Amino acid sequence: MTDVTATHARPIEYSFEFFPPKSEEATAGWWRAVEALSAYDPAFVSVTYGAGASSQAPTFDAVKRLIDETDLVTASHLTVVNATSGEVDAVIRRFRDAGVKRFVALRGDAPDGVGAAYRPHPGGYENAAALVVGLKAIDDFDISVSAYPEKHPESADRAADIAMLKAKAENGADRALTQFFFDNDVFEDYLNDVLRAGVTIPVLPGIMPVQNLNQLRRFAAMCGASIPDFLERRLGGLADDPAAHFEVAADIAAEQVLDLQKRGISEFHFYTMNRSRLQIAVFERLGLKPAARARGNVAREAGFAEERLGRTG
Repeated sequence: MTDVTATHARPIEYSFEFFPPKSEEATAGWWRAVEALSAYDPAFVSVTYGAGASSQAPTFDAVKRLIDETDLVTASHLTVVNATSGEVDAVIRRFRDAGVKRFVALRGDAPDGVGAAYRPHPGGYENAAALVVGLKAIDDFDISVSAYPEKHPESADRAADIAMLKAKAENGADRALTQFFFDNDVFEDYLNDVLRAGVTIPVLPGIMPVQNLNQLRRFAAMCGASIPDFLERRLGGLADDPAAHFEVAADIAAEQVLDLQKRGISEFHFYTMNRSRLQIAVFERLGLKPAARARGNVAREAGFAEERLGRTG
């Protein structure tokens, strides 16, 4: 393991993304991850949502359990694919009545699959910017939206991509959560362009600790994200050595966070893949401990001060 522990890093805020489990076994694993990561007192957690009403139930069930059985601030993802605006509004009200006060507002993928041309559903919300308007018309929800440091695959160029982000912000979005990326220079350039465009909502970098490199390659191909050469060099030969892969993957994610902190970033969104071990290993390298986080917002600064004194005294 490389020594990348943050000895003087300032406190960070972070959120976690989960996806709804699809089997009894998967549910047990998901819940173990929820319990383990909740000890780190995230700012919020989110649960992903598929396209259309048929995939609403798993998300609703997962979100409802998080609200009923934990004190985690919970956001539900929401898409507009394969639904009229009235149908989407009914979903919003159902989730609100279950206690949901936060949403991650997304357009969603084309019904015909990744790479197919997207066409709005007849009578539906045209895009995520329109969905933000619809959400705000129903209640004063806290709303996150997506952002793409390497451009959404369907956007003509970065300017068009940022124009869409600006529309979402102007319509009432509170923050943006980015697609995962691994080149911090790309993110910094993107953030500078976002600020020049007049977008002032926080843009949280999406961090993906690499559970499986082949899986990551598939994800990257679908969403237009790039995998830098250094990632391939460090992880490419470790497929048959899961223990070494685990340690190097944790190092890479921690190094990315530390470098972003040096660039002034203090809020992060982590893609957990419903697993906790690798995420916790990243936090260990960042000097974050569950006991310090669990003491709550008031004691948070004092907790980090104690940790720093303990490590340097």
